[in-house]
Amino acid sequence: MALDLEFVRSQFPALAGEWVFMDNAGGSQVLRTVAERVSDYLLTSNVQTGASYAPSLASTARVREARGAYARFMNAADASEIVMGASSTALFRYLSEAMTGRLQPGDEIILTNADHEANIGPWLKHAERGVVVRFWNVDPDSFELELDGLKDLLTDRTKLVCVTHASNILGTINPIAEISAIAHAAGAEVVVDGVAYAPHRAIDVKALGCDYYIFSSYKVFGPHFAVMWAPNDKLLALDNIYHFFMTRESVPYKIEPGNINYEAAWGAIGAVDYVEALGRKAGAGEGRVAIEAGFAVIAEQERIITARLMEFLASRNSVRIVGRKSSAVADRVATVSFTVEGQDSKAVVEAVDAAKIGIRHGHFYAYRLIDDLGLMANGGVVRVSMVHYNTLAEVDRLVAALEPKL
Repeated sequence: MALDLEFVRSQFPALAGEWVFMDNAGGSQVLRTVAERVSDYLLTSNVQTGASYAPSLASTARVREARGAYARFMNAADASEIVMGASSTALFRYLSEAMTGRLQPGDEIILTNADHEANIGPWLKHAERGVVVRFWNVDPDSFELELDGLKDLLTDRTKLVCVTHASNILGTINPIAEISAIAHAAGAEVVVDGVAYAPHRAIDVKALGCDYYIFSSYKVFGPHFAVMWAPNDKLLALDNIYHFFMTRESVPYKIEPGNINYEAAWGAIGAVDYVEALGRKAGAGEGRVAIEAGFAVIAEQERIITARLMEFLASRNSVRIVGRKSSAVADRVATVSFTVEGQDSKAVVEAVDAAKIGIRHGHFYAYRLIDDLGLMANGGVVRVSMVHYNTLAEVDRLVAALEPKL
């Protein structure tokens, strides 16, 4: 079935306004149901969890339900494998701190220059303690992370490979299952940044074979909130970064210092429910099956609108697409970056502002990639980051705004 765009757009109040939102990789629009759930939590169950009185029991159950919803969303084995936090940046830092006891001088970590700085900076701090950091870099001509490059970097001292599932600049979907198999064969664990992937495709941590997976719910139609998955045995092995009286067995709470945002946790369930609803409309059943079906129709809608934009950009001699030129579902998400010969990216974006279309220029916290590609002096890239609620008509409106500048 095709995506029911009328239903989809009715779920996002902001879409009824005059602006077109194509800066979704920075944060998607929020579902009405998410906002209603946040309000409901604050007005009816805003007490601390863990007590024996009835309102606290209700609050505890709601937070537990959020873990269960995101376990289903990621195809995790159990809700206890879900760690929640304020942002992906915070969760990467928590994870890095919790690995301090396991990373010794001489151990090695492999990072990529295609990652958001959130999955780079926390790991670089271990270099101060003698941990060796190696970079797996994107080929500047093909824009690819070549697997042979990873194999060349792995040694018997490699402990971690940290990689993005989809680049927030290139839009490229990286083969995480294959990367995980290569890393595991060398005795290393894999940490995946799924922030730029999660709004576009179903996450299946069992199939991916990675060890840690993190993404932000505010990129996936929810509140400012984030989720980390890791198998129970991996969480148990991490250091406690919370209060001293918590033990290694205090999972997942020992990786959630200061407690989580309860109302955001309850609200974020609305995004999971929404994707399941899309799956049911596509003829699927309930739960995980519906989530996969929902993302299947999401992916197809995004392929259609991405193809329209890519076709236009490819027709302009002045434009260089930074990333894969394919719009195939398996190749990329609906995040498209480009530069324009002889023009600063800022000027291109400002021309589009006047048409009430929200796009953006810059390095998008993938600073190292933009710098390595020599694009910093040009104002970085122009980035159009779409999701399934964007339409062909909106893409055509963007093309009309871009055309005089290209």
